[in-house]
Amino acid sequence: MTIAEKIIINDVGPRDGLQNQAKTLEPQQRLALIQALLNAGVKHIEVGSFVSPIAVPAMRGTADIVAQLPTGDFHFSALIPNFKGYELAKVAGMNTVSLVIAASNSMNKKNINMSNAEVLSFATEVLGRSRSDSMNTLACIATAWECPFEGLVAEQTVIDLCTTLFAAGAPEVVLADTIGAASPAQVKSLMSKLVAQFGAKRLSCHFHDTRGMGLANVYAAVECGIRKFDAAIGGLGGCPFAPGASGNVATEDVVLMLNQMGYDTGINLANLIQAADLVAAQTGSLTNAGSTKWIKRQIEKGVFKLNASS
Repeated sequence: MTIAEKIIINDVGPRDGLQNQAKTLEPQQRLALIQALLNAGVKHIEVGSFVSPIAVPAMRGTADIVAQLPTGDFHFSALIPNFKGYELAKVAGMNTVSLVIAASNSMNKKNINMSNAEVLSFATEVLGRSRSDSMNTLACIATAWECPFEGLVAEQTVIDLCTTLFAAGAPEVVLADTIGAASPAQVKSLMSKLVAQFGAKRLSCHFHDTRGMGLANVYAAVECGIRKFDAAIGGLGGCPFAPGASGNVATEDVVLMLNQMGYDTGINLANLIQAADLVAAQTGSLTNAGSTKWIKRQIEKGVFKLNASS
């Protein structure tokens, strides 16, 4: 019997999915969403960010959430925008943090009020500090294909950034299509070059569905050898500092596609729909997964069944 190849899904719904919603959720509500994702078998979750509550009110109380996270074979991460965020995450007990450096200067200025040189210096120093602190720091390159302010981003710019981040000690680099502008052909072009130079195991992808191509872009990256992806429950998301950015590619859609392709995500679709229904009720927002109705019909037929732990 052939053992299915594993693909990791990192659900960023509790952070990226909630940071731009009209309704701000309390920490206990966000913790309930995290638990629902865990019940579905999602083991990699971005649980929040250590940012100013004035700038991003939806992320207030992330330290309280971290203090109540369960222990076990789980991989929780949190976003940090600056050194203060790093220190707060360390005090809170986070084992993994992620930092974002945009491939374009304008986006760095809008997102974290730093120039390219400043954010690269910050990233390099944090990567050094985290090794000393026995913390894991993931580096995310935002606007890896296109910037809302500067337009298309040259592939060489992204390749050079990857080179610098890996040299500084980044264990993994996430390539993010922040505004959902990339096409599958563009994804294949860039990711094939990056995989050839750095290896697929050190790379992952983060796609938005602004132009309806998020799932196709995941497929293109899978074909290049990528085996880890960010996705958000219900397709929620959007960056408050990136005009035109809509929701992330929906976790339900990605899991359904990968499962049907024969990959092992370890995620139960029936339980995942429960998590999507929960966050829809919490936020009052409609979820954007294209597969929801079909999955629910399969649940009604008994094709997809809930895990006993739910």
